[in-house]
Amino acid sequence: MTRSLTICSERWPLRQTFTIARGSKTEAVIVLVSITENGFTGRGECVPYNHYGETATGVIAQIENLRSFIEQGGERAALQSRITAGAARNAIDCALWDLEAKQQGKRAWTLAGTAPPVPTSCAYTLSLNTVADMGQAAWQHRDKALLKIKLGPERPLACIEAIRKQAPDPKLIIDANESWNPQLLGELIQPLHDLGVSLLEQPLPAGNDSVLADFPHQIAIAADESCHTRDDLDHIARHYDVINIKLDKSGGLTEAMLLREQAMAMGLAIMVGCMVGTSLSMAPAVLLTPGAIIVDLDGPLLLADDREYGLDYQEQMITPPLAILWG
Repeated sequence: MTRSLTICSERWPLRQTFTIARGSKTEAVIVLVSITENGFTGRGECVPYNHYGETATGVIAQIENLRSFIEQGGERAALQSRITAGAARNAIDCALWDLEAKQQGKRAWTLAGTAPPVPTSCAYTLSLNTVADMGQAAWQHRDKALLKIKLGPERPLACIEAIRKQAPDPKLIIDANESWNPQLLGELIQPLHDLGVSLLEQPLPAGNDSVLADFPHQIAIAADESCHTRDDLDHIARHYDVINIKLDKSGGLTEAMLLREQAMAMGLAIMVGCMVGTSLSMAPAVLLTPGAIIVDLDGPLLLADDREYGLDYQEQMITPPLAILWG
């Protein structure tokens, strides 16, 4: 067995500035892992997330620390205990999935023993902005079936009213990125329901969400920052209706699939989400989409350009990846 590991960071400019409650960005910084063995190469992409103390330099160092393990034939199962969940493990795990699929000439979902993913509706995200600009953005995307709205604590209801006025038909979900407090949530929940909002993602800070255990709500509430791996599920099941699974949080597809299975067994609904990255970041997450109530894998649509053989987003439907891209 002869394996080689290649690691690099890349910068992908965005179409326009992307803003959430925590700040703005103009590019996606990703780390790309390639593992080559006997003429086959598997690739995995991760997005280091500053909110979790990650940087491209730090993630590359984490992966370098596992070079011997990887190049000496380390497997996905053993990887789970070698490194904690996060972006670095995600890139390695997804590269190993891709390598195995290419070596065996099978699709990754066949290796996983799951049903093949099918084209499914995908959310389109509107960046946090002024009330007027968010209304204008909603007008431009009024034909979309599902809009995800990034909001902060400033004038959230006015933003949704402006969006709904300009886009009366799309299904709306809101992502507050931990920026609200219990009082604001209590004030907004009924008006947002009246405006047709169907899901509210992570309104309160992770670790400060105990109020949700007894909070009456007509809108489903999803855990994002509060949910990383299966270790979080006991808490999640008492406070949330939905979990947002992201590969960069779970540390790869291996843990994400186990998280999805256990969460569904506990009665939680599934949302599949992403950081802002290329189609190579999204491709493994497509395996998680069967049965999901929300698919939010629109990261490549926010980029100025995508990778060659990127995912097809025709008419807001996301299709399974081509084998040449991943899996």
